[in-house]
Amino acid sequence: QVRLVESGGGLVQPGGSLRLSCAASGSIFTRYVMGWYRQAPGKRRELVAAITTGGSTNYPDSVKGRFTVSRDNAKNTVYLQMNSLKPEDTAVYYCNAHYSVSDYWGQGTQVTVSS
Repeated sequence: QVRLVESGGGLVQPGGSLRLSCAASGSIFTRYVMGWYRQAPGKRRELVAAITTGGSTNYPDSVKGRFTVSRDNAKNTVYLQMNSLKPEDTAVYYCNAHYSVSDYWGQGTQVTVSS
């Protein structure tokens, strides 16, 4: 069992930056592939970044070059640095921990990009 708590969301102007954090507890953090997903109103939840146990990363084209995922295994925390934010990045962002057939989710944090 893993408990995930996201933080760092908020309101930002277009072109601005935010850094999201996800603190994990309850299990061995280093065994999990960590991901960030987002869900906008009326849309499906989509992956925006993932980082493997070895540190390899993956991004969809929509955020590549603007978002960076990282993990600090000593702090059991994964981060999502978001730069050059656009209004279409507005969504609830969720942290995910994946291992074998198990998936765990945080409660989500709202990111709003608006002038």
